Amino acid sequence: MNRVWKILQSKGGRTWSVAPEANVQEALAVMAEHGIGSVLVMEGDRLAGILTERDFARKLGVQGRAPSAVAVREVMTANLITVTPDQSVNECMAIMTEKRIRHLPVIENGRLVGLVSIGDVVKDIIEELQFMLRQMESYVSGLR
Repeated sequence: MNRVWKILQSKGGRTWSVAPEANVQEALAVMAEHGIGSVLVMEGDRLAGILTERDFARKLGVQGRAPSAVAVREVMTANLITVTPDQSVNECMAIMTEKRIRHLPVIENGRLVGLVSIGDVVKDIIEELQFMLRQMESYVSGLR
């Protein structure tokens, strides 16, 4: 069973962040520049929240407010669900499914060490299933 640390090892622990005082337009620009669906909100070394495309669409987009006039802190999700590097990928999938979220910050010893997305989790599960399939095919062909 794969662990979160394996995903972080393969993709790197690099994360993108903005300050809570940044405006939403700046956060969206960071997401667009890096092709990501969320940006972490950091107050110094402390994880304060996350701003996702869904936050933008549901909390700001329908209100017609200009993203350049709204601070990230007004629309970010502050009550974060996090995981540790030792948690299993299956646990992450269960959390994401149950809580209907797409991003999990990874915390170790009180520090942010990375971020896992639903895409990362699905990719890892598919790779694991493909590995098991190859093993079964090899086993079956050895029986012939």
